[in-house]
Amino acid sequence: MKRRTFLSGAVAATFAGTTGHVMAMGTASGYNVTGFPSLYGPLGEVHVNPYGIAPLTALIKNGGYELLSAHVRVVPKANGQEIAYDVSRTQLLTHGGVPVFGLYPDYQNKVEVTAKKRFQGKISTDKFTYTIYAGPITGFASGMPRENGLMFKATVKKMSPKFKDRLYFVNNLGTPSPAAMRTVWNNPMGGALTWSFPPKTAIIDTTGEIRWFLDYRTLWNPEDPYSNGVFMGFHQNADGAMSFGYGQHYAKYDLMGRMVFNRRLPNAYNDFSHDMDPAANGHFFLRVASSDLRRPDNQRVRTVRDIIIEVDMNGCVVDEWRLFDILDPYRSDVIKALDQGAVCLNIDPSKAGQTLSAEELAKQEQSGEFGDIAGVGAGRNWAHVNSVDYDPTDDSIIISSRHQSACIKIGRDKKVKWILGAPKGWRSPWKEALLKPVDGKGKPLTCTETECTDTDFDWTYTQHTAFRIDEKSDKRFCYLAVFDNGDARNMEQPALADMKYSRAVIYKIDQQKHTVEQVWEYGKERGHDWYSPVTSLTQYQADKDSIMVYSATAGMDFSLSGGRSVKPACPIINEFEWGAKEPAVEIQMSPGSGYRAFPISVKKAFSQN
Repeated sequence: MKRRTFLSGAVAATFAGTTGHVMAMGTASGYNVTGFPSLYGPLGEVHVNPYGIAPLTALIKNGGYELLSAHVRVVPKANGQEIAYDVSRTQLLTHGGVPVFGLYPDYQNKVEVTAKKRFQGKISTDKFTYTIYAGPITGFASGMPRENGLMFKATVKKMSPKFKDRLYFVNNLGTPSPAAMRTVWNNPMGGALTWSFPPKTAIIDTTGEIRWFLDYRTLWNPEDPYSNGVFMGFHQNADGAMSFGYGQHYAKYDLMGRMVFNRRLPNAYNDFSHDMDPAANGHFFLRVASSDLRRPDNQRVRTVRDIIIEVDMNGCVVDEWRLFDILDPYRSDVIKALDQGAVCLNIDPSKAGQTLSAEELAKQEQSGEFGDIAGVGAGRNWAHVNSVDYDPTDDSIIISSRHQSACIKIGRDKKVKWILGAPKGWRSPWKEALLKPVDGKGKPLTCTETECTDTDFDWTYTQHTAFRIDEKSDKRFCYLAVFDNGDARNMEQPALADMKYSRAVIYKIDQQKHTVEQVWEYGKERGHDWYSPVTSLTQYQADKDSIMVYSATAGMDFSLSGGRSVKPACPIINEFEWGAKEPAVEIQMSPGSGYRAFPISVKKAFSQN
């Protein structure tokens, strides 16, 4: 009796059992799998989720042919949104076949493909239809009481025809798992290691259907302190791929799920969150913290959200902005006015409406209490930088510092160029950098240290995102898009919580005259229902000359008496034509906290690169 190896027998049985065709071992180049081309069309076999993290993608292999061009159309459901795109030769070569993006989950998708191929010197064009099943949404279940699904649901409330071809990338956050909060930085003290939420990251179409999601389970491990964190800082790069970070990692993947890189932070830094800005030269600006800082009092700490580093394409750090050396880490005016129930994503309903006193801050300093807590001085969350944006016209960065309620421009020389924020509490030399508010004719406005009178102009308070509008800015004038969350407005808490409101706002900064004009705002008229205590985004979109706004924690509310969350956030996407007073788009997600959302370009991902 002839002996047969276990491997050859197992492989043959597997293939025979799944296809009903006879399979055989091939040559040294790999398995010889017969029958697939006849089953799947004139090209090769179909691989669903070819890279393991994007389950609503598939790859139609080239079948050994030389592919010259391709066009893909995912047939929509009834009254659904079509996704169709050309595939560049680069993408065909990179993936070894035709990349398919935008499948419906738990659905038998029809995919129409036109492929131009060359074989033995002859060129032919074939049109064919594939039937591709994509599985349901997957992820981790936290086991927490408020969790009711692995993904959010999107309800389209308003959709202008101009925006019906949109696809929106949505970066939301799931319910924290206790498994992710078992370790803390303790030597040196402080840091934000426990800050970890499972991601709910997806792309939705303008009917509210999910057409892509990130299966993060191979990237994120709640029980590994070096593989957890909060997925944040997503940007679509010029090459169509997505860059982002989480915890102790920063990464870049394309929409098919192919890894470009996934790196540990350089040793001197820890706790990435919030933003990772791609520059034109391939560098990235990351918001991180110091792994080991010796304070003036000789205490060694891990800092919290107060360093910007620039890394090159090889992951080498080429520069750093140490904000505790550049700004005033002991300016406490905003810190003392913050609602302690929602200090960014550290949501504690039992502290809703509470603030910190000068005495409490002084006790912090005496006790040596460090970590991800509202406070002053390095080793505490005094700055809370939540965005960074590079300005190539003068080689500077623009940051949003939530806990200073200020948008700040800092040069390569580490000198502050300007500060957009309320004047209260700024000492020399920083107060000399404050921008002066003016009206549309350049006339100075009448302002106190915290507000301006007889005008719609307002500074931002505990804001999120400060993004330069490159297409409308130049070396002198900087148009800045900001989400003004509005907590601690005017450096105080209002008499009633429902008096709080948020704004999306566009400023025009004259960097020569050192003035700022407010040119557009939205949100005040929506009142408390649109109020987002934390996170959110305002960003210009050049392709449609529009303003994208994500009120990412809209509707989140607390019981001040009961110390508990009354209702979860229901994030809202709005998109406006430039200068419009009313949105052309409104989509509401439910339930859960949002972080960032923006339009995604399929052409950039598959056709132009």
